[in-house]
Amino acid sequence: MSGAGKSQVLKSFEDFGFYCVDNLPIALLPHFLRLYPEGRNFLQRVALGIDIREGVWLKDFSCALEGLRKKGFQCKVLFLEASDSALLQRFSETRHRHPLGKALSRSIVEERRRLTEMKALADKVIDTSNMTLGELKETLSKTLEIKKAREMGLVITSFGYKYGLPMDADLVMDVRFLPNPNYHPSLKPRTGLDSPVRRFLLKQPLTRKFLGQFLRFLATFLPQYIQEGKSYLTVAVGCTGGRHRSVAMAHLLTQRLKRRGFAAREFHRDLEKERSREP
Repeated sequence: MSGAGKSQVLKSFEDFGFYCVDNLPIALLPHFLRLYPEGRNFLQRVALGIDIREGVWLKDFSCALEGLRKKGFQCKVLFLEASDSALLQRFSETRHRHPLGKALSRSIVEERRRLTEMKALADKVIDTSNMTLGELKETLSKTLEIKKAREMGLVITSFGYKYGLPMDADLVMDVRFLPNPNYHPSLKPRTGLDSPVRRFLLKQPLTRKFLGQFLRFLATFLPQYIQEGKSYLTVAVGCTGGRHRSVAMAHLLTQRLKRRGFAAREFHRDLEKERSREP
């Protein structure tokens, strides 16, 4: 149904790794499938958005679906539904015209009538009337048996405050309270990626306390970001220059989050800047 959330669903499918096409005329589906042999690497999972704008081609949907299955393609049909009141409110808020171009209430009634057959062919009908975006994404994941949990892109980045905050940071942790290896002659030329620097920091009770508590915080709340449908999250850890403490903590946090099953990767924004300042 127009206004039931098809655009948001296609965005969710993109996050799941699908190749998405919106409003592909059903008559062009055979031509689209000819791309499969050449594009099999990116056409493993495809999501097609189909709605009332198909017009006269809607009547060909059941035949096209049957043809796909005969050719060996695994297909699922999801039908997005919403109550009349929800649709009226959404069109009112966005000020979009209904594709049928009639008075809104009449258009909704007419659209329901035209989509009756398509709805009957659906493997699952999803009513989005009272769903948040996160709930919709979770429903899609469960419906298609996609292993979504912990697949959020998680980046732990180190940085130096003297170079400014990272613009893409979602969460920022300041670790300038930790003992600074820069004041130790044997550690000053090293970085947080070197084991002597990490050993020095981990000998400090404060470091171990910080790592334990911050890791518990992340492990507790990262699943909530995933549940709300967030695809990427950047956790920034900063010290003065971005060479020792923040680098070591970002590295240790990344390793420990990986052990807990999170798809974490590390990035050290200012490390090369600090290295370039060496005499």
